[in-house]
Amino acid sequence: MNQWTTVLFTDESRFSLNTDSRRTFIWREPGTRYLPPNVREIDHYVGGSLMVWAGIMLDGRTPLHVFERGTVTGVRYRDEILEPYVRLFRGAVGREFILMDDNARPHRALLDVEFLESEDIRRMDWPAISRSQPYRACLGRSGEGNCNSQPPSQNHPGNENSVADRVGSIATGND
Repeated sequence: MNQWTTVLFTDESRFSLNTDSRRTFIWREPGTRYLPPNVREIDHYVGGSLMVWAGIMLDGRTPLHVFERGTVTGVRYRDEILEPYVRLFRGAVGREFILMDDNARPHRALLDVEFLESEDIRRMDWPAISRSQPYRACLGRSGEGNCNSQPPSQNHPGNENSVADRVGSIATGND
C-alpha cells in the first residue's frame, strides 16, 4: 500500500441542468422518427452547467476547484490546477510524487507537459482505453471490445439489463 501514498489521483466533472452530450437516446418503432411523441425541442443555451476538479491521495485531498465559465484549455489547466494545487502537493510529498490524471486533451497540452517537467513532477502513464479501465472500454464504446458479454437485445428492458450486468461485473471484478 505504501507505493500509492505518493500518487495524486485527479479528475474533473461537469454538472449540468441539461444533457451535456447533446444526444438524447429514445426507443421508437421504425418509421416514427418525426411523430410528435418522438420529437423534443431542446434549447442548449439555457440552464447552465458547472465544471469542478479535485484530487485525492491516501492521506489527503485537494480543495474542490470550480472552473468559472468557459472551456478548460491547457493554459487554464496549468494556471488554475497545476500551479496552485499540483505543485503544492508535489512540494509537500517530495520527489516520489506522481500525478495521475485522465489523459484529457488539456492535460496533454505541450505547455502543461513543459510545466510538469520544469517542476520535476512525474505523471503516471495511463492509456485512454485500457483493460485497467474496464468501465470506459465497456460503457464508453457501447460494448465493443473487452466486455465479454452478450450483445444487448433490441428492446428497452434488454438494454437496461445488459448495462446493469456490465456494471455489476465491474463492481465485483468478475470481467
